[in-house]
Amino acid sequence: MQLANASQEQLNQWEQSLSAEYDAIKAKGLSLDLTRGKPSAEQLSLSDALDGILQQNYITDSGVDARNYGGLEGIAEARALGEQLMGVPSSNIIAGGNSSLTLMYQLMTTAYFFGLEGADSAWQKEGEIKFLCPVPGYDRHFSICEQLGIEMVNVPMTSNGPDMDAVEALLRADSSIKGMWCVPKYSNPTGVIYSDETVKRIAALGSIAGKGFRVFWDNAYAVHDLSENPIKLLSIWDAAQAAGTQDSVIQFASTSKITHAGAGVAFVAASDKNLAGYKKVLGIQTIGADKINQLRHAKFFAVPDSLTSHMQKHADIIKPRFASVLKHLEEAFGDNDLGEWESADGGYFISFDTQEGLAKTVVALAGEAGVKLTPAGATFPYGKDPQDSNIRIAPTVPSVEQVDEAMNVFVTCVKLATVRKALSK
Repeated sequence: MQLANASQEQLNQWEQSLSAEYDAIKAKGLSLDLTRGKPSAEQLSLSDALDGILQQNYITDSGVDARNYGGLEGIAEARALGEQLMGVPSSNIIAGGNSSLTLMYQLMTTAYFFGLEGADSAWQKEGEIKFLCPVPGYDRHFSICEQLGIEMVNVPMTSNGPDMDAVEALLRADSSIKGMWCVPKYSNPTGVIYSDETVKRIAALGSIAGKGFRVFWDNAYAVHDLSENPIKLLSIWDAAQAAGTQDSVIQFASTSKITHAGAGVAFVAASDKNLAGYKKVLGIQTIGADKINQLRHAKFFAVPDSLTSHMQKHADIIKPRFASVLKHLEEAFGDNDLGEWESADGGYFISFDTQEGLAKTVVALAGEAGVKLTPAGATFPYGKDPQDSNIRIAPTVPSVEQVDEAMNVFVTCVKLATVRKALSK
């Protein structure tokens, strides 16, 4: 379908045909959901052996009774699992509850209200502050900033990660910028893996930015590869150590999409100084996380290479769903300009861009036809996509057959919205 040189008559014919196809879809009464990047029930079942794995042995290798209070930093075995995921010494890792988002929120509020380097370093004492947000990006990151009243500044994503020329220029010009969100591997939603150069430049930002600057490095998809030979992400820990900026980077990860999403273990990794500041606040909030669950996970992944083999099972389940999405997009839009997309080698999302001004229309049409999509604009701060073009597709929860059916609806909606736009001109 080439719209550029189509006549009015051809456009009308296409609109009539697509409208009839759309009405037939609506008549099916579908109820399909591509909104959030959750593991499917099939994936969750891969970790059901967690149940009962301790066999009533709650004592850790160091003699800690996991049933009791204490252990603000998490048990040593769980921190060692964090080291596997993050490539950071376990002594610089805190293992928490099931949600890395909770840890991000806690670190953000600690830096904002109390300061990571003493009370005088609290961001709120400096008046209005800002955060850099690579876009499109993760809506829950943006929600944290919005709740705290932190102004968000959009930074374009490139095929190598955030536009670092723009990032560095902004930091040099504005000392009120106190941080930047990053999803460095299989970025949500584009699937971009940050290049080595980008990682090194991000690690060095602490020497450019004003005081108190922190990179929030959310490596949520560190081991969520779909290809057999995945690109290796450069270690931000090593890069920051080399640059002498280790205090400017805080890393996060979790097992949420590795084991049971609602009952996993989350990790924060940071310099000694950052962890000391965080623990002062954390020790008032809690006496310790769920050590029994931490011990369950340590036992589950006790065998060498078990994490790698476990993630291969996840990939085997996810790959056909990704393949279905990409097949439909290629067949529908591979030879025209109705849409563009990113083909990810891992993670949980595929990012699609309509022509300018059509994302909201496509999402609304799909919703009326029984396919729920993430709201248009969700991948931008304040829910405002300046181009109204980005749509995040999350294909992991439905079956392959349901993904196939949902994508039939999706491409019809994109075509219909685009043809109607062309007719309106």
